[in-house]
Amino acid sequence: MPQEPAPPTPHLRVHEDRGHTVVELHGEIDIAAAVEIGPHLDRVTARPDVRLVIDLRDVEFFDCSGLRLLYRARARILDHDGELRLVCTHALTLRVMRVTGLTRLLPPHATLDAALGQPEATSGSV
Repeated sequence: MPQEPAPPTPHLRVHEDRGHTVVELHGEIDIAAAVEIGPHLDRVTARPDVRLVIDLRDVEFFDCSGLRLLYRARARILDHDGELRLVCTHALTLRVMRVTGLTRLLPPHATLDAALGQPEATSGSV
């Protein structure tokens, strides 16, 4: 699969890992960031059978604009028979997702390895 060009936004990094497209979000995910991120997520979620992981570990702030991005990505993935997984460890972001019920629809994983279904590395491994 050809590598996509780097998105022109500091809030987003896209890469492939173990057959999944991983979208890492960074910084403050507010309305301004969502406007930049939305078209990139739409492009990724338009593909049939896409296996997507959205990684929120580097997110410092997450408001309703971020929730809309996740709900939209989930709906588009389901429409295209794909699979969506989420990585999130930030307490306030998890709280917002629990309060809105998103964690029931999209259970968060603590690590990328967990989201990809791989055992986490042990402390002694390189």
